Amino acid sequence: MFRFGIIGTSHFAVARMIPAMQAGQDTKVVAIASRDGRRASEVARALGVKRAYDSYQALLADPDIDAVYNPLPNHLHVPWSERAAAAGKHVLCEKPIALDAAQARRLLTASAQNRVLICEAAMVRVHPRWLAVRNLVRQKAIGELRAFVGTFGYQLGSRDNVRYDPTMGGGVLLDTGFYPVTMSRFCFDDEPTAVMARAERDPDRGVDCLTSAILEFPQGHAIFTVGMETFPVQRAQLIGTGGHIEMVNPWNPPGDSPSEIVVNSSPSLEKPMPQRLTFDPVDQYTVLAEGFARAAQAGGPSPIPLEDSIKNMAVLDALRRSAASGHAELVG
Repeated sequence: MFRFGIIGTSHFAVARMIPAMQAGQDTKVVAIASRDGRRASEVARALGVKRAYDSYQALLADPDIDAVYNPLPNHLHVPWSERAAAAGKHVLCEKPIALDAAQARRLLTASAQNRVLICEAAMVRVHPRWLAVRNLVRQKAIGELRAFVGTFGYQLGSRDNVRYDPTMGGGVLLDTGFYPVTMSRFCFDDEPTAVMARAERDPDRGVDCLTSAILEFPQGHAIFTVGMETFPVQRAQLIGTGGHIEMVNPWNPPGDSPSEIVVNSSPSLEKPMPQRLTFDPVDQYTVLAEGFARAAQAGGPSPIPLEDSIKNMAVLDALRRSAASGHAELVG
């Protein structure tokens, strides 16, 4: 059994990731830490976790923990992942793995020096539906992929949310812009050479609340819009020279109901021939935790290699530069 310790008691960790880890066949959550000891104890009791710590460092000192899951705010991803690695723990870190590519590269050193696995929790990269989409693209089921179009909008309920705090790595680009960036790279099987972005910023805090972008790949374009003050929406579309693929709720589909993709290769708009491919219910967070645990135990390849996460951060860096400069920016 692979044993996780959780540093932090964020809503996402409590509501989604911890239950997903507990549902895994070979993964178990054995401890939770919070700077508020009472909060750690309350969460541990509610989720049936045996140990609660009133500091992250105390959890890192627990010899019965194999790996740490780090769901802390963005600016704490690298510092606490480095500390966990130094304590000999494997690390599954929430996305984005760092604030920028230079910071992310520090984790390569931490991983190598301490001989531990460090992996970004980019759960979309392991969902069977997305794996099927990439296989369809590779098999030329829609001809040559020319465009990837994505949206991810949601409405934050409180301005006290860390996403409104620029010192914590707030803003919607790092939060949900992450998804169309990583998945367009995944489906194109390539890296964008240049990007262009426009951002609408909160007048008081300066974080981006609405961002739209174009990524120029050697074979085509990725286009996306993300917002954290919009009506909730998630869509992805892949457009090729011989067809297109449509996805509803592409980034976090419900884990307890089937999901699907729609492939249309009809050359006539008036006579579409949609083919629906349905996938059994699966919790992509459980799939990620189990894949990470297997890699850590066997010394195999990470579900999401650190090198790939660094490349993803380089694209996000270029998008932020473009939003600031008003011009296209090269990646790298």
